[in-house]
Amino acid sequence: MSMELGIQIAMGLSVAACAGLRAFLPLLVVGLLGRFGYLELNPAFAFLSRTDALIVFGLATVVELLADKVVVVDHFLDGIATFIRPVAGTLLAGSLLTHLDPLPAATLALVVGGAPALTVHAGKSMARYKASLLTPLHGGLGNTALSIGEDAVSGLGLWLAVVAPVFAALLALVLIGFAVWLLVHFATVWKRWLAGRRSPEAG
Repeated sequence: MSMELGIQIAMGLSVAACAGLRAFLPLLVVGLLGRFGYLELNPAFAFLSRTDALIVFGLATVVELLADKVVVVDHFLDGIATFIRPVAGTLLAGSLLTHLDPLPAATLALVVGGAPALTVHAGKSMARYKASLLTPLHGGLGNTALSIGEDAVSGLGLWLAVVAPVFAALLALVLIGFAVWLLVHFATVWKRWLAGRRSPEAG
């Protein structure tokens, strides 16, 4: 039981980290796997595999993948996704905790799913902002390249979460750690920039 719960937590962490990059692709994949019997879903989250939910996830995935490649639109989507991706991460992690009651599953899912998804999303947003500054004269090609890379990482992470959940969880922790580093680095640079702007006035 404890071993099985550990595997489910590892899977939940992995798919939640992917949700930090793409909100709807992991929901679509997990819903489809649950629908066709490849994954057992917690009964409280079984709605993820319903036909109407899968249609919504499928359409939203296509829109997200395509719109994320368009300059300016991608930043708008990132703003909205700040609220969507933690919710997606929580739902995904909770759906995989099959032997827990709804309340404990939802509580653990917030820690294992919601927080990692938000952290990865925030780190990704900082990377996108940096890319926009570095490629202002190239139509945001840096952001487009990052978006394609995020698609690949999210897809690979979802595959590994199913076939090698422990390894996938380790990679997810690396991704989360990198996102935290980006956030700390950006905060440090921002603090120094503010200090530099205030120093002449102080003098």
